[in-house]
Amino acid sequence: MGSKSQETTINIEKHISKPQKQRRVAGVTLPEEENDPLETDDKTKLLSGQKERAPFWTFEYYQAFFDVETHQVKDRIIGSVLPWPGKNFVRVYIRNNPDLYGPFWICATLVFAIGISGNMSSFFVHHGQPQYKYVPDFRKVTMAATAIYSYAWLVPLVLWGFLAWRNNKVTNIVTYSFLEIVCVYGYSLAIYVPAVVLWIIPSEGLRWCSIVVALCLSGSVLVLTFWPAVRDDRPRIFIAITFTIVALHVLLAVGCKAYFFSTYDTTNTIKVVEPVEVNKTLSAIKAH
Repeated sequence: MGSKSQETTINIEKHISKPQKQRRVAGVTLPEEENDPLETDDKTKLLSGQKERAPFWTFEYYQAFFDVETHQVKDRIIGSVLPWPGKNFVRVYIRNNPDLYGPFWICATLVFAIGISGNMSSFFVHHGQPQYKYVPDFRKVTMAATAIYSYAWLVPLVLWGFLAWRNNKVTNIVTYSFLEIVCVYGYSLAIYVPAVVLWIIPSEGLRWCSIVVALCLSGSVLVLTFWPAVRDDRPRIFIAITFTIVALHVLLAVGCKAYFFSTYDTTNTIKVVEPVEVNKTLSAIKAH
């Protein structure tokens, strides 16, 4: 009897010395499974949004900026075409989740729209002239791509650098990331796609009306977005940066209209000059 009670005591002590984590489910106490510390750490990073990103020179880094839902792109295009006073485009539509998918394809669509519409406009302007022969000008696509993508990337880069510099001077200034500024500029060009299509019609009044409407809508998006970022700065800085944003936007629209949709083409006008009339004039001068 003494040995059996001693063994029972030892077995009880073994069970007590190895406690297990328990959890209560529906009134029943069950042992809790031990979690892997590596899996727990990954889950914590995912839930807190602190998951490490890939290096910027890898494809996976930029792939995240093209991972956007269709309804998000649609809402951002509508928001850029129909700005509303008091609504900041970054805070309402981007919400710290900028994408490059929308800006890239908006710029690409605008480039081809300018190239195709510009060639069609030249055809309609000179159609019917006796010595005019239509030849597609593919340089317009190259020039349009250079102008549009330079504007959509270089201007945001300079603006981002300036705002970052002023952020060190003014503590209450609102700051945006570089990709957020690129996203705003890219989506602000969406209104120019239907405007450029209307420029095919050889009517200067219609073209200038569409330019004014597009400038007012897209310019409002830029001003409403960047106004909170410069309003706390000195008045001269505020006026200068606002004027620069609007002036560059106007310069892009008017420059594209003047270069790609000129009513008079000097190269084709020279071809129409009749050499017979020049010979008649020279012979009349010699006769006198």
